Amino acid sequence: MNPTPSLRRLRARGADLILAGALFLWVAVAPALGADNPMPRPPELEHDVQFWVRVYSEIDTNSGFIHDDQNLAVVYETLHFAPNSLPHERQKTVEAARDHYAEILRRIAGVNGPLSAEDQHIRDMWGPEAAPQRLLEATDHIRFQLGQSDRFREGLRRSGAWEAHIAETLANMGLPAELAVLPHVESSFNPAAYSKVGAAGLWQFMRSTGRRYLHIDSSVDDRLDPFRSTQAAAQLLAYNYHLLGTWPLALTAYNHGAEGVRRAKETLGTDDIVTILRNYKGRTFGFASRNFYVSFLAALEIDHNPEKYFGNIDSNHELKFQEVVVPAFVPLAALERTLKIDQERLQALNPSLLPAVWNGQRHVPKGYRLRLPLGGEKWTTEELSLRLSPHELYAAQLEPRRYRVQRAESLAMIAARYNVTTQELSQLNGITPNAKLRPGRSLVVPSTQPTVTLVAQTEAAAPAQAAKVSPAAPVNAPAPVPPPATAAAAPPAPSAAPPAVRVAAIPAAKPPAPAAAPAVTSSNHPTGAIAVEAAKLESDEDAEQIAKVGRPAARAEPVSAAQAEALSPALGPGIEVSVSPDPTDYSIAKDDTIKVAAEETLGHYADWLDTSAARLRTVNHLTFKKPVLIGHKIKLEFVKVSREDFEQKRREYHRTEQASYFAAHRIVGTEIYLARRGDSGWTVMQHNADLPLWLLQQYNPDLDLAEMRPGTQIVVPRIEEVSSAGG
Repeated sequence: MNPTPSLRRLRARGADLILAGALFLWVAVAPALGADNPMPRPPELEHDVQFWVRVYSEIDTNSGFIHDDQNLAVVYETLHFAPNSLPHERQKTVEAARDHYAEILRRIAGVNGPLSAEDQHIRDMWGPEAAPQRLLEATDHIRFQLGQSDRFREGLRRSGAWEAHIAETLANMGLPAELAVLPHVESSFNPAAYSKVGAAGLWQFMRSTGRRYLHIDSSVDDRLDPFRSTQAAAQLLAYNYHLLGTWPLALTAYNHGAEGVRRAKETLGTDDIVTILRNYKGRTFGFASRNFYVSFLAALEIDHNPEKYFGNIDSNHELKFQEVVVPAFVPLAALERTLKIDQERLQALNPSLLPAVWNGQRHVPKGYRLRLPLGGEKWTTEELSLRLSPHELYAAQLEPRRYRVQRAESLAMIAARYNVTTQELSQLNGITPNAKLRPGRSLVVPSTQPTVTLVAQTEAAAPAQAAKVSPAAPVNAPAPVPPPATAAAAPPAPSAAPPAVRVAAIPAAKPPAPAAAPAVTSSNHPTGAIAVEAAKLESDEDAEQIAKVGRPAARAEPVSAAQAEALSPALGPGIEVSVSPDPTDYSIAKDDTIKVAAEETLGHYADWLDTSAARLRTVNHLTFKKPVLIGHKIKLEFVKVSREDFEQKRREYHRTEQASYFAAHRIVGTEIYLARRGDSGWTVMQHNADLPLWLLQQYNPDLDLAEMRPGTQIVVPRIEEVSSAGG
């Protein structure tokens, strides 16, 4: 038997790599390396940690706890279900138990005399808190938690395939080795996990968050790749730590978002995790957010001592492979034939390639790092270029056909029209098969094959699993490109002029409609309009999924393994969704003021309030020529528009702006810039093409970008165009 390596072994392995040269190292993260305990376990949270230890190791998905959702030391009963019992039968049992203990709590609260044995047992659980009013309040906090020991055990087995890569990634970035256990909480180390709210992969990235660091389009979804998504998760965790200053808060932000945790810190005036978890009453700070860090600590304890909780476990062997950079846009069938590797093996090694690639609707993208079995022939990009026929090397991606949804149409109806299954069509669009479609929404549909033959006439003709097509007119194939004389190890670096970005001053006049996003040079999306549309579609999908489940989701407590998987692959605290990494506080203060954020103008505020910029200048005693700078306060009047509607429009504007940008760019690292005399956000951006001011502000939210003191350290994200990212 080969037990799963413990965290101690991973730490030892990672320590040897720290000096090997970091991929990039956050100066702000460096102090964490020397910390004796970067993941503190305060005694005040011990009951909470032990609750999740029990959930992860003591009860499986045929059992569950009836417990208080505020005081996790209070577990009223362990329910056990028959393995084949139906969800509605289980739900009925859970509701009966809730009613039973609510009645007991009401009875105890109103009785002054002797109690029955059961009532006394429940009262003893509450100890000093058992005041009548507290017990009456507890009737509204009775919750069911499904057990997870079978899923956690499976996660320990699966983790062996990637734990070495995770340890190396964290070590190279100077991050605590303890973070390696986070996928236990997020996905049970299942790289194919999808949640009902749209999160995906080992680290459960939402699409909008994942696109900051990963290649995600209609051909590739790197969230499903355990290796690439690990690097993205490390970047996000380092970013959270830089913003929040402690690992408990950085991990809480992984679930709740940087903006929400920063607001919690400011509201309570502390970064103490106990104070925040016990006292913060934010509108969306629900059970999942309060329990994310303690469930992580529970997973850390079990992963550190797996034999104690599960005995010996045969862990999966580490995945090993070789990679070759695809020299152009190439049909999958051509790669299968040239490499002499069947689709099943390629698919197992390249989980980020989407169904549209496997069924021939899209080519394998240019620059994609294709994984191949480690044994056998050694491949280079140059050799692959020479072996492929010139007619199999394309300069651009097959453009998908689009269909605009009509009133009352369902995904199933559209799938039938194009002679594909609902599942195939949903995967092609990155949505759930039962997603409700808005009239006018644009969907990607199966496209006809190009009129130009994709493979040499002397070889295999069309892909074995070519998609079925409608009788619509065929799409013209992109012009093939000849194989290069010498193949580069990676695609050429992008070149772009610095964007014209407003830096500090807000113009007096009401501006025209916000400008389109920067032009996209991706071969996948030849025009900016296509990329913007795709970004909006994918962001809309995030919003749709969140709206279906709600935030927080009341009573969304699974009673079976199937329901748990349908709601969320997360093992622990529930299904509250991760929010944007944007730390900017877009909320309205009690005095009806807001702080000016990058890319905002008085004209925007006027539009969102249905008033005029001139009126806003009057309210704020601003002369016509006086600029309003980022970070300054603006007083608002809510006459025609509610505070809620204004905030929603403001957030939507920034969400759309950021989604459009990350349709064409991604963050690949950071560097530190020391401010010189006279520097501002604009001068920093001039040295960093394609870097928008709002992104620089997100990485430096407490810095005045209009005027920087010499010597100030500025964290500058390094940007790469998606077209040159290579998947």
